[in-house]
Amino acid sequence: MIKRYTREEMGSLWTDENKYRTWLSVEVLASEAMAKLGKVPESAAKNIREKADFSVERVEEIEKETKHDVIAFLTSVAENVGEDARFIHLGMTSSDVLDTAFAFLLKQAGEKILAGIDRLMEAIKARAVEHKYTVMIGRSHGIHAEPITFGLKLAVFYDEMKRNRRRVAQAIETVSVGKISGAVGTFANIPPEVEAYVCEKLGLSPAPASTQIVQRDRHAEFFTSLAILASSVEKLATEIRHLQRTEVLEAEEYFSKGQKGSSAMPHKRNPIGSENLCGLARVVRANALASMENVALWHERDISHSSVERVIGPDSTILMDYMLNRMANMIQNLVVYPERMKKNLELTRGLIFSQQVLLALAEAGVSREDAYAMAQKNAMAAWKGEDFKSLLLADQEVRNHLSEQQIEDIFDLKHHLKHVDTIFERVFAD
Repeated sequence: MIKRYTREEMGSLWTDENKYRTWLSVEVLASEAMAKLGKVPESAAKNIREKADFSVERVEEIEKETKHDVIAFLTSVAENVGEDARFIHLGMTSSDVLDTAFAFLLKQAGEKILAGIDRLMEAIKARAVEHKYTVMIGRSHGIHAEPITFGLKLAVFYDEMKRNRRRVAQAIETVSVGKISGAVGTFANIPPEVEAYVCEKLGLSPAPASTQIVQRDRHAEFFTSLAILASSVEKLATEIRHLQRTEVLEAEEYFSKGQKGSSAMPHKRNPIGSENLCGLARVVRANALASMENVALWHERDISHSSVERVIGPDSTILMDYMLNRMANMIQNLVVYPERMKKNLELTRGLIFSQQVLLALAEAGVSREDAYAMAQKNAMAAWKGEDFKSLLLADQEVRNHLSEQQIEDIFDLKHHLKHVDTIFERVFAD
C-alpha cells in the first residue's frame, strides 16, 4: 500500500518556529566551534547551548521596530541567554545564518521529495507489472499507430521517474552547502574552521568560495530539478486525462461513492485530480524561472533573491510533495478497462498492421516504394469503413507476393509483444 502523506508534514519544515529553530542551531554550533578554537569561553558556549531560546511572538514584536528579522531573532535569544549572548553571532553576518539554515531546510525538503518519488515509482511499477500484457493501441499525433501494452506505457513513465530521482538527488547535493565566512566571504572576522564545524554537524558541505551569500546557481539547479519533476508528473496526468475521455475511456481516476462531478450534470466523472496536477506543475515551473532570476546579484550580494526564496522555498517543495503523493494514490487506484482497450484497438479494422504489410512485401522482393504504395492503397480504402485484411486478401497485386497464410500472420498481435520482457528487464532491472 502507498502511504498517504499530508502537506502538513512538509509544511512543518517551513513554519516560523522551525525556521528560527534552525537559525538557532547554526548560532549555537558556531559558538561551540569558536569555543573549541579558544575564541569564546567554554563556559559561555555551554551557557548558550543550555539557555539559547526564542519566542516567535517576541521576534515579531522586536522586528516591528528593527525591520530586520535576524537582529530581532538575536535580540530574543539574547533575552534568554543573558550576558553570554555577546558571544553569539561573533564575526558573522546575517547571511551566514540564513543561507546555512536555508540549505539545511532544502536538504530536508529534498529528502522528503525523494521519498515521494520512490512512492510514485512503487505505484507505477506495481501497475506496470499488473498490466504487462494488457494490449492497447499506441498513438502518435493522437491517432492510432501500432499495438503496445498498458504495462509498457507505464514502464516509460517509471524510467522517466528514475531520471527525475537522479536529478533531484544531485540537486540536493548541490544545494546542501553552507557558508559562515563573514560579511563578504573572506573569513576576516571568523575562522574557516567554524564554517567546517557547523556544516559537518548539519550534514552540509562548506562552500569552497562564497561572497556574503551562497551562490544562487545552486538553488536554481534545485528548483529547476523540481520543475522538470513537476513536468513529468504533468505528463502522466495528461495521459490519464486523455485516456479518460468519453470516446477513449481506457482508464480513469477512481470515482468514490458520493463524489460529484458537476453541479449541473449529474452524469459527469471528470479527471479533476489530473487537471489539478497539471495546473500545479505550472506554478513549480514558474518558481524555477524565479530561482534563475536570483542567480545574478549585485557584486558580493544584494537581497533581491531573499523575498523570492521566502515564497518559492516553501511553495515549490510543499507543492511537489503534494503532487507526488496525489499522483501515487491516483495510479494505485486507477481504474483500467482492458476490454475497452481491446475494442479501441479494433476500431480501425486492422489498419494498425499496415507496417507489417509493408515489411512483408519488401521481404518478398517488392521495392519499398511499391510496397508502400500497395499497402497505402488498401489502407486508404479501409479508412472508408472496409476491413483491411479482407482488402489485402482480395488485392491480386498483393497476392502475387503474399499467400493467404502470410497475410493472416501479419495480423497476429504476438508480433508486437515479443520484446515486452526485454523492455521490462531493462527498465526494472534495478
